[in-house]
Amino acid sequence: MPIPWPTRTTATDRPLAAADLSGFRLVRADLTGSDLTGTRFDGANLRQAALGGARAARASFVGTRMVRADLQGAFLRGADLSSADLSGACLRQADLTGAVLAGANMFGVDLRDADLTGADLRRATLEAATLRGAVLCGADLTGARLATADLRSVDSDEDTLWPDGVMRPRATDPVRMALWRRQEA
Repeated sequence: MPIPWPTRTTATDRPLAAADLSGFRLVRADLTGSDLTGTRFDGANLRQAALGGARAARASFVGTRMVRADLQGAFLRGADLSSADLSGACLRQADLTGAVLAGANMFGVDLRDADLTGADLRRATLEAATLRGAVLCGADLTGARLATADLRSVDSDEDTLWPDGVMRPRATDPVRMALWRRQEA
């Protein structure tokens, strides 16, 4: 579906809060600092889009293609990013509290210092992702793929659900989390 305004849209071009942009092609769109609260982007193409500092609480990005998108410092509390392709995206210092990222492709994503408190990361692919300093308290990572992910200085608690084969970091070893592979019987 073609976008009804120039591809290099800026935050002031059109009001986007609660808009339905499902299926739209927004490749390299500049939505930096935009109010995207409650906006629907389901199935849209936001490849290499700039959404740094955007406020997208309760927005829906189900199945959205966001490859190499810039979401640094974005406010995505309660957003639904189920099955989204976020490979190579920058989510550094993003607020993903309570966000749903179940089944998302997050290969190589930069999540340094991101807040993923209570996030649903079940079956997400986080291989080669950088989560250094991320907050995962109460997050559900059941079935997530974490091979080669950088989990140094991750903050988690007893409510964090880790995938099989990942040992919860010990308080005496906060710098490096030990990963091990479960032996097949």
